Amino acid sequence: MSGLALVTGADGYLGLHTAQRLLTDTDDRLVLTVRAADRAELDAKRNQLASVLDTHKKRVEVVPADLTDDAPLSGVTRTVTAIVHAAARTAFNQSRDDARRINVEGTARVAEYAVTCPALDRFVLMSTLVSAGCRTGEVRETILAGDAGFANHYEWSKSEAELLLAERFPELPLTVARLSTIVADDDHGHVTQYNAFHNTLKLFFYGLITVVPGLPDTRLYLATAAATSGALVHLAQPDTPTGVYHLAPAPHEAISLREAIDTVFDVFATDDSFARRRLLRPEFCDQETFRHLVAATETLSASPAAGALRSVAPFAEQMFRPKQFLNTRLVQTWPGATAFANRALVHAVCQSLVNSRWGRKPGDRPHASLAS
Repeated sequence: MSGLALVTGADGYLGLHTAQRLLTDTDDRLVLTVRAADRAELDAKRNQLASVLDTHKKRVEVVPADLTDDAPLSGVTRTVTAIVHAAARTAFNQSRDDARRINVEGTARVAEYAVTCPALDRFVLMSTLVSAGCRTGEVRETILAGDAGFANHYEWSKSEAELLLAERFPELPLTVARLSTIVADDDHGHVTQYNAFHNTLKLFFYGLITVVPGLPDTRLYLATAAATSGALVHLAQPDTPTGVYHLAPAPHEAISLREAIDTVFDVFATDDSFARRRLLRPEFCDQETFRHLVAATETLSASPAAGALRSVAPFAEQMFRPKQFLNTRLVQTWPGATAFANRALVHAVCQSLVNSRWGRKPGDRPHASLAS
């Protein structure tokens, strides 16, 4: 029997991937929320989604919803059976006020709507592994109590959102999906959404950063949009147990920072323009040294190298906080969990980035927006 699934932030990267997977993997009808300032923007987003969802668009309704408004979902039907809450601001350098307003209070507003839906059997919150903050060691698939500190306001806000749902809305059929860093659309390494991972590799490629902040053995938990959206659809099904899930490779399958850097520069070395620059591989630096380097850039605001260091700083702290994210519950409930065990992913992504020059269009300046 088909249901009715609500996906918030459906025009975002993962929101859209998840909507596509719901349409292809289930018989559900979808209500997709998008943020639109006016009718023209709403019509543009509806047309954009219709072109992407193609033959499935008759099963889709697109509605406006700004989660910073009071009761943003008041006009949405209460007959939904599943909610996938994807809407969020994910920038590492966002302010605490923005993070609270969008990621915490916005989540509360979705939950307030959810408790009025009598047929709801699943509420999936898209969270992140870094909601674990600055704690180290083994991290289990459970709600994390206590404040271990956070490297940035994004991490804090996602932890707060998890706790808010668990404590204030115990009646919700809640599943928290902690996501790995998404670095590609699929196993081929194709990239259509750039983030801090890709921007940092770009800085290395052009020689704007020559140090690696972090411990060489720190594990990186990376994934594709294909694997992540597949897992999210599985978690949204009524026969999947609720709870916390790490959408990630097992610790022994996650690539170390040292191995990732070696892979990156092995790929870079095959590019003629990179080889001609004769750049040395970056050296690992300790936490205190990196903090001093970033502090020293405060008087060099116009320097590309200074901007590069500052762009890395909001997430560098995590590279000194090694964690082992257990994915036991995901493996036990979903055969597709093996899709996260892909150590070749870094190589595929780097090759794609070098070949496309990070999606640069003809005529673009080579170093434009390197530290964005």
